[in-house]
Amino acid sequence: MRARLAARLTNRRALLAIVLAAVGARVAVALLMGNAVDTLPGVYDQVSYHTLAMRLVGGHGFTFDRDWWPITRAGQPTAHWSYLYTLWLAAVYAVVGAQPLGARLLQAVAAGALLPLFTYRITRRVFPAPAGQLEVTALIASAWAALYGYLVYYAGALMTESMYIVGLLWVLDVTLRLAPAGDGAPAPRRRWVELGLALGLTAMLRQVFLPGVPVLLAWLYWRRLVRAPQPARAAAAGRLVVGTALAGAVCLALIAPITAFNYRQFHRLVLLNTNAGYAFFWANHPIYGDQFVAVLKDVEYTDLIPPELRRLDEAALDNALLQRGLQFVAADPARYLRLSLSRIPIYFMFWPTADSSWLSNAVRVLSFGVALPFMLLGLGVWAAAGRARRGPGLLLILFMAAYTAIHLLSWALIRYRLPVDAIALAFAARGLGALLERRPGRLGQRLTNGTDAR
Repeated sequence: MRARLAARLTNRRALLAIVLAAVGARVAVALLMGNAVDTLPGVYDQVSYHTLAMRLVGGHGFTFDRDWWPITRAGQPTAHWSYLYTLWLAAVYAVVGAQPLGARLLQAVAAGALLPLFTYRITRRVFPAPAGQLEVTALIASAWAALYGYLVYYAGALMTESMYIVGLLWVLDVTLRLAPAGDGAPAPRRRWVELGLALGLTAMLRQVFLPGVPVLLAWLYWRRLVRAPQPARAAAAGRLVVGTALAGAVCLALIAPITAFNYRQFHRLVLLNTNAGYAFFWANHPIYGDQFVAVLKDVEYTDLIPPELRRLDEAALDNALLQRGLQFVAADPARYLRLSLSRIPIYFMFWPTADSSWLSNAVRVLSFGVALPFMLLGLGVWAAAGRARRGPGLLLILFMAAYTAIHLLSWALIRYRLPVDAIALAFAARGLGALLERRPGRLGQRLTNGTDAR
């Protein structure tokens, strides 16, 4: 008992130190970015969020004062950008004035505290330590998330990235906490409510998250029903349906006001945002041929939009462009397949390139470039444990696969991969731990022999 208490205390102290380091690193980046909202590499969207938030504070609603990306006319409503993030940013500006640094610092503290915490919680369920021992694998994953270059860099940008990744990890954490009951016992109702909140808030930050929700629910149903005794499975299935309905109701309660607002603005159904059609159209345009390019250099994306569609409002145009994109696919499915496959190296890029800044190259190599071998090794260790089709690790793998497929079939950029990076750090930590366990001495002896939880 004393050993368990000592291990628990050490875990908490270590986690606190990691959180403080994470907050410190992100605050430092926020201070370096300061009050300027400029076009640093990979964070140009912050210009749009800042401008839109200032318009909202000024009483102009969700509009821009001039023609804006992608093809929103001055003074016309836009739903291209996350309403939730824009409202948060506007609220900060309303309190502290037009001070981007204030918003950066708040975001840095929130992301710095929550991201390592959720990474720790998720990892300890996938690779638990024996009772009474340090949660070394979970602590390694948490520390890695705390100092992972991409995650630190984007925490200072006025964009959805950081809080979206936090929300995504929250969803995975709640899902894992809903799974363990092996006797068919009901999960607490408050946990289903928490799942609904996590799903709704995460989707409000990035609607691209929504196609992954069925994967989460399918794993959860399988996990709880398989673990329940045969006589209790019918009752367990019924409780799952009720719990899912409760989570869905909470999620819909968050999303419905946005959908209703969009209907008043555009007189058509827009669930959350108007960006999926644009992305799918541009990502699969015949201009690429068979080879996708992350950023077109000599072509303006807006010039690719057919002239006859330009008179449409933003929502109608988004829908029309989605239809055109689907026509590209239907006209030549083989080309679509080749084009999707060509996105793989762009999505998983870890090497420096001549057309990237020194900052982008450094962060890319020192983040994903360093972590990737350990991620692969950790996946191998997990698979070799003999339970490759069971356990919490399967949830992470299924979601990462689904999320990756969504982007390979549409638009692949490095920053769109960052949520996968954050999840995969659990496996990177296990890979590093597996190497350290082979070292002689006290360090190797104290490391956990974490395996995929049953």
